[in-house]
Amino acid sequence: MLQPPTIVSTKDLLYLKDILTWQLLTLKQLHHYGQKMKMPALKQLAGQLIEMHRQHAQTLLGHLKTDNAKGVQDFQARLQAMPAQPAGAQAMATRS
Repeated sequence: MLQPPTIVSTKDLLYLKDILTWQLLTLKQLHHYGQKMKMPALKQLAGQLIEMHRQHAQTLLGHLKTDNAKGVQDFQARLQAMPAQPAGAQAMATRS
């Protein structure tokens, strides 16, 4: 199914909320461990994984925007507050 249904049940919304929570937790963990990594290749990989999970969260939020504007805005604010890549990963990626 490529299109989300026009009506989403309460159970579906709770499941999607769980998925978004897991995405945010994964982003936070990747950022935390990415800052502690010493190998440039691992820092770069952590940055790529952060971007992948950020895109997944944005896609899910896009499907939910129509009926849940307040919750989506809150989650987007939390998502935007996360740095895009661990410290030093950008500089390492440009040198590669």
